[in-house]
Amino acid sequence: METVKSGRIWKFGDHISTDFMMPGHRVLANPGISPEEAAKFCMEANRPGWAVSEVQAGDILVAGKNFGCGSSRNGSQSLKALGLSVVLAESVSRIHLRNAVNTGLPTLVAPGITAFVEEGQRIEVNIVTGTVENLDTGGMLQAEAWEEGTPPYELLMAGGLDAFMRAKLKERGLVSS
Repeated sequence: METVKSGRIWKFGDHISTDFMMPGHRVLANPGISPEEAAKFCMEANRPGWAVSEVQAGDILVAGKNFGCGSSRNGSQSLKALGLSVVLAESVSRIHLRNAVNTGLPTLVAPGITAFVEEGQRIEVNIVTGTVENLDTGGMLQAEAWEEGTPPYELLMAGGLDAFMRAKLKERGLVSS
């Protein structure tokens, strides 16, 4: 996985629920919906049209406290399907953070991030070291990096749990490619 990500900021507030990322009446009510189709409804309750016409591949989501609260549904799957390169938040719900790691969406806790950036600015994030540079202001911020060699770090670097398991099975000669 590419370890340095740069992109345009989309800024959200505190307590962004997984229900906003993956609305039940749109996604869960439609069994078999693909992650790409589900992503079209991401954040429609608090930012109509964002997923369909505004966000672009490589963009970065910045949020306040308690990002990913709510249900255990994997909202990070929709965020990744939209092409977001990284999520930075003041704090992240534990189950959402775990889902993000398993999905392969780099998500870092970055105290002070909401005061550090404005929507539309461009930043560069090193997901290994946790350094965040505001490319518009030149300012630097330190996010909490995943410790190299830990299971979450290994899963993220592989691109998520599925990619990690495929690589391990291939290493052991249990699957071809």
